[in-house]
Amino acid sequence: MPVKHDLYQDLSYSKEEIQKKRANDPHLHALLDKYSDIDTQVLKAEAAAQADDEVRKLKAKRLTIKDEISKSLNGASKA
Repeated sequence: MPVKHDLYQDLSYSKEEIQKKRANDPHLHALLDKYSDIDTQVLKAEAAAQADDEVRKLKAKRLTIKDEISKSLNGASKA
């Protein structure tokens, strides 16, 4: 069963903190949009019972984007 991940909890930031940083950082804004898109693709692929290899590739891409988001957030001081 597909389960949506809580990105904010995973990153140890509140939604408000991330939204505040997102408003001031176009790169972070784009990364968060990419993450949302790929997360939706993962959920759809899981729900459609797509091939494990396809789902695995999508999850790997999602993780890469999450790592980029984490680096972007940790590169800036926490407000």
